[in-house]
Amino acid sequence: RWRKEDRIKEIIKERGEEPGIVHIFSALERCKSYKPWYDKGQGKAYLKKDTGKCLHYYVYFIDEDYGLCYLRIPTWCPFRLQFYCNGHSWLAQQLKQTGIEFELMDNAFVDIADFDVANQLAAQFDPKVLHAKLDELAQRYCPVVKTVNLTYRWSIMQAEFATDLVFKCQEELQAFYPHLLETLIHAVKPVNIATFLGRKLHSNYQDEMGHRLNKRWLGTRLKHQMGPVSIKMYDKFNIILRIETTVNQVNFFQQYRQVQHQDGTSSRQYAPMKKTIYSLPPLAETLRAVNLRYLKFISAIETPEAGVEKLHRLTE
Repeated sequence: RWRKEDRIKEIIKERGEEPGIVHIFSALERCKSYKPWYDKGQGKAYLKKDTGKCLHYYVYFIDEDYGLCYLRIPTWCPFRLQFYCNGHSWLAQQLKQTGIEFELMDNAFVDIADFDVANQLAAQFDPKVLHAKLDELAQRYCPVVKTVNLTYRWSIMQAEFATDLVFKCQEELQAFYPHLLETLIHAVKPVNIATFLGRKLHSNYQDEMGHRLNKRWLGTRLKHQMGPVSIKMYDKFNIILRIETTVNQVNFFQQYRQVQHQDGTSSRQYAPMKKTIYSLPPLAETLRAVNLRYLKFISAIETPEAGVEKLHRLTE
């Protein structure tokens, strides 16, 4: 079996990175749909929710603003679209337009001429612009949208937020990374994972929790899990220390927002975060805080190099 992403990389090497369609894959996959149903008791016929398998098209394309993306299009009603983009690709496009030089490997910046400006640009990600882009892509790549006059409410299926520490050379990171991994495996407890995520761990907690160590070609990864949210730390290309928080259910986090009550009144209070793409800015703020709490925790761990330095000072 081959991965779509690998095939896309091969095609891009041949075609270049100019905007436009890169390739279209088709795949028979599960989807949510409807089936006709007749209720004998009420004497009514209606459509009932159902699941099945239908043909899907994966349209991979390079967008002038968001870089390499794909749109997953099912061929059965209700035509639920799925869009993917990588924030690093979007930021690369912004840096090009701003004239700031950078070096991008896979989805990681190993060098940027001005990191401060890059962080400022990353903070300007606008869900309104994304909304307009998604509507435009739906009109362009899914003709049935025009035929039946469909409108979409775009929601977040999965989101990742990464904090990268870029080292000048591999030796600097690898001098302490193996020891850091070994320490964290024993030091991080379930209560710590909950604290990183801004939660309190209760005795009646029933969901999955723990951590896992994996060795991959990209680097050695330590993953902490709490239900639908995970925190990963890995040495990407042995030169970048990446802290990455992934969330599969946005309403895992709380947000201080306007809440509509059943009696018609409204109030501002803490409530589960909404899944709409307009939750991206507060979600980014929340996930950034998670990464910083994790970084603060690992920063308190002394590596052997710190002890060696102290020993040298003492013996001198």
